[in-house]
Amino acid sequence: MQDNIVLTMRGICKSFPGVRALNNVDFTLRKGEIHALMGENGAGKSTLIKVLTGVYSRDAGQVNIAGIEGDVAIRSPKDAQAVGISTVYQEITLCPNLSVAENIYIGRDKRTLIHWKEREKKADAILQSLGIPARAAQQLGSCSLAVQQMVAIARAVDADCKVLILDEPTSSLDEKEVNMLFKLMRELKERGVGIIFVTHFLEQVYAVCDRITVLRNGELVGEYPIEELPQVELVSKMMGKALEDLSGMKKKEFTPDSTEEAVYEAHNLSSNQGVKPFDFRIRAGEVNGFTGLLGSGRSESVRAIFGADHVTGGVVTMHGKRVKVSNPREAMKHGIAYLPEDRKDDGIIADLSVRENIMLAMQVMNGFWKPVSRAKQEEFARQYIDALQIKTASAETPIKSLSGGNQQKVILARWLLLHPDYLILDEPTRGIDVGTKTEIQKLVLKLAEEGTGVTFISSEIEEMLRTCSRLIVMRDRNIVGELRGDELSQDNVMKTIAGGNRT
Repeated sequence: MQDNIVLTMRGICKSFPGVRALNNVDFTLRKGEIHALMGENGAGKSTLIKVLTGVYSRDAGQVNIAGIEGDVAIRSPKDAQAVGISTVYQEITLCPNLSVAENIYIGRDKRTLIHWKEREKKADAILQSLGIPARAAQQLGSCSLAVQQMVAIARAVDADCKVLILDEPTSSLDEKEVNMLFKLMRELKERGVGIIFVTHFLEQVYAVCDRITVLRNGELVGEYPIEELPQVELVSKMMGKALEDLSGMKKKEFTPDSTEEAVYEAHNLSSNQGVKPFDFRIRAGEVNGFTGLLGSGRSESVRAIFGADHVTGGVVTMHGKRVKVSNPREAMKHGIAYLPEDRKDDGIIADLSVRENIMLAMQVMNGFWKPVSRAKQEEFARQYIDALQIKTASAETPIKSLSGGNQQKVILARWLLLHPDYLILDEPTRGIDVGTKTEIQKLVLKLAEEGTGVTFISSEIEEMLRTCSRLIVMRDRNIVGELRGDELSQDNVMKTIAGGNRT
């Protein structure tokens, strides 16, 4: 191996029943490099990482690591750690009830007696050297999500890792926390650590990475220096089509005096989650959105609309008729559908099949004593798998086996099956690839054309500006402004959040 290369993977192949997940894939990581691994959901990124970390065995190919002779056999995550490969996942896998120091060292010392004061002193030195704003003795659960991610990285660094894999580490972080994480990544880069960065945020790739490897349909598209691959070309290579193919999305504009009826309207709506009483309405065919920083109350507001949180006050009308929406079943009965922010905990039932997950809402509406026939279930499942182009081996595949983007499509199918008048989408594109994001945005605008009112929430302001004709701006769980028409710009959104004047 060349002196500056820490990892090479050559001719990696991996198949599952009916699916060739990786076909002759090469990957090279250099010392002191931040290398983005990019591709749509199902491109093979996760499979390649799982082969590298010993979660999956490879069918063919070779792995070489600096300082180790010949092909390296990695049969388990423990083997991966032993040769200097560490992984930090999107979901924190540490113990929040233990201290920071205990999380860094737990499971690494086989001695019966451990001097934790010495460990805390050493942990504080590591934290300080990496610029991590935490103390060794404090409970990990008291730290922000970003700091917990950094502690997981500190644990990897203390284990003398040569290769650090960061799998969607920024998906739940705000801008300030992302910058903290990037600062740490650059510090590790200076120390010579090779970093594999997996993310769906294209702007972050160009902010911190040196090189990009693109996969598509389990095959290598190419490896590129960051400066030689403009963002437009990256998207094109990931999708296998020109960016012009993504055009054609046109949102419908609404003015305060538009004549379309309000499919939903609320006055002084509030909940037990601290949402201050607010007024809100959405017209048939309108796409609007709640925007604001993390914790601003945007998700709590739509949960109040759907009755997912306890509603403490307010009057609700649908199509001009007063209705009661105090729980999700009542909301569904009145034609409201809700795709939640947390797909994993609130959206899917992991062990059920794609078919069963699609049918959940309809079965709830029918009631326990009126089951939908198996034949009808299979018909509906086939219809929406085809309509939304859900990539699955069959309707009976457990949903946990699908990529995040395809899981999201299954949840969308669940609600579209009910033909709602009002559809709420909270972070529908978080953690999914750019191609699926575009498909979902196009679907939202198509539903609006057909008369559905849609509330769309995303942490990516540019995505909301492309999709929404009106934005409700929130700060401290209170509505602080509303933007429409020519007012819709990222600058105006940020000024309104900050409390400044819009231009």
